[in-house]
Amino acid sequence: MKKNVGLLLAILPILLPAFSQDDYIQRPTLGIYFFFNDFKISGKLKDMSPGLALNYMTGLNAHFDFTSTLTGSVLNYKKDNGVPLGQQDNLLLEGDVSLKGKLFSNKYWVSPFLQIGTGISRYGGYWGAFIPAGTGFQVNLFNEAYFIFNAQYRVAVTETVNDHFYYSVGIAGVIGRRKENNKSVLPEN
Repeated sequence: MKKNVGLLLAILPILLPAFSQDDYIQRPTLGIYFFFNDFKISGKLKDMSPGLALNYMTGLNAHFDFTSTLTGSVLNYKKDNGVPLGQQDNLLLEGDVSLKGKLFSNKYWVSPFLQIGTGISRYGGYWGAFIPAGTGFQVNLFNEAYFIFNAQYRVAVTETVNDHFYYSVGIAGVIGRRKENNKSVLPEN
């Protein structure tokens, strides 16, 4: 019994609402991320390629967000058979659009999510396509900013792309102003 009460007390702050907000739909947000691509699927940091990413997201409703990400990293990209794809140490650009389904709305401090989408990549003169599918969670900071942690498996669709893992951590801030509830009052005659 004590273990169950301790567990409940440990997760209770996560489940409590963050701060009051008129609606709990993700407002337009711009973020910057630091990420690692793991092409060897080794899970070892020394085998991963670091990079930076920009992200835009906006809510479709309380539990689903549209998200778009542009990533860039400099690496030596090789095909699955080990043959280099173009020059050594070239820029890999990847762009994707995804649907993010959150377990909880932005009313809560922490919200785990699942994400799936479609993406394109460019390395040297080669273009490719992939499917990003993953999971993560976002931490609400006063309804104005978010820490976002994400892990994806990027499935190759074309021969010029390799399956790989993508791990990111970032911070995103709300852009624009909060919508005001304009209750118009009719003038009395």
